[in-house]
Amino acid sequence: MPIKIPDQLPSKSILESESIFVMTEYRAIHQDIRPLRLLILNLMPTKIVTETQLLRKLSNSPLQVEVEFLQTISYTSKNTDPEHLSSFYTTFENVKNQHYDGMIITGAPVENLEFEEVDYWDELCNIMEWSTSNVHSTFHICWGAQAGLFYHYGVNKHPLPQKISGVYSHTVLKPQSHLFRGFDDVFYMPHSRYTCVLESEISAVPDLELLSVSEEAGVFAVKSTDNRRVFITGHPEYDGETLALEYFRDVEKGLPINVPENYFPGNDPTAVPPVYWRAHAQLMYSNWLNYYVYQSTPYDISQVGISSTDF
Repeated sequence: MPIKIPDQLPSKSILESESIFVMTEYRAIHQDIRPLRLLILNLMPTKIVTETQLLRKLSNSPLQVEVEFLQTISYTSKNTDPEHLSSFYTTFENVKNQHYDGMIITGAPVENLEFEEVDYWDELCNIMEWSTSNVHSTFHICWGAQAGLFYHYGVNKHPLPQKISGVYSHTVLKPQSHLFRGFDDVFYMPHSRYTCVLESEISAVPDLELLSVSEEAGVFAVKSTDNRRVFITGHPEYDGETLALEYFRDVEKGLPINVPENYFPGNDPTAVPPVYWRAHAQLMYSNWLNYYVYQSTPYDISQVGISSTDF
């Protein structure tokens, strides 16, 4: 089944060229079905790239998903055409009285700042607070996960001796978790961050469940016990070349950066890296959409945040 996106969104042609089923607004309104309403708060600087990555992961599902993109007004992206933002993005003021089945909060390249030093921190706090009553389940990615854990549960981030960048093996601590249904015993995911959250601090919060860890990269997946919030410290949505692009960007800036681990064949940056996390990443997003959104969200969307169905 398709994802429903605006007719002219640039990602549409890219996804269609990959044989991914997308549905235009015109076609969707002629179907007698309630799609899942999904809001994506895109905090990444390369917004069009991130849009495409996330839509690719959300597309392979037997569900119709209506996607909207949200931007902050307290910080304006310097890397995205303002016309693109005005055409395809909305603001919190326009959605604050609406309800959504699901929401995604992306990462952002602000890890080395204290949360309160981020330009849009107050606005983000307002959005996260609003999500408790207006969003059924929220999926937080990388810095977005750290921000959510700090705001909702007081779990702080901690600086790492050096940036974690690469593709790492992970294990599932709770095999019965619906988020990891169908996963292998060991799976791989990309990470790219300067900070971490600690397993001991997660375990000390009764309302949180630690689901997956990596021996090299640390905490990977956490969720709230009521299934309303999922926190992923890596980047399962990344394309095959994303870590390479980040590495070459940092090298060009003269930053002290190591070659991404377990990524380039022979650790050679001139080699083309293979993708060996795509299937599990796709399954993770499908599981979240199915079990944490579709199976338990109220059919009457106005009841989101008020009532739900246990799966």
